Amino acid sequence: MIIERMSPFDGSVNKIGIPMDEEEFNKAYNKWQTGVTVQKAFPQLTADQREFIMTGITPEQWDNFIIGE
Repeated sequence: MIIERMSPFDGSVNKIGIPMDEEEFNKAYNKWQTGVTVQKAFPQLTADQREFIMTGITPEQWDNFIIGE
């Protein structure tokens, strides 16, 4: 499944692929939105994928923000 989010850093719309179908994603997303930690709601995803779902920020954008490139 492809997820789209807008980055709060620059307003760009970013996309990533995750190994879930839409139904699985929606169930996990609803768990997260009702108080389950993102790690427990999406245990099969990487930390970068979970961060993207929460914030819309890609790993490259975090690197540029932290390093200042």
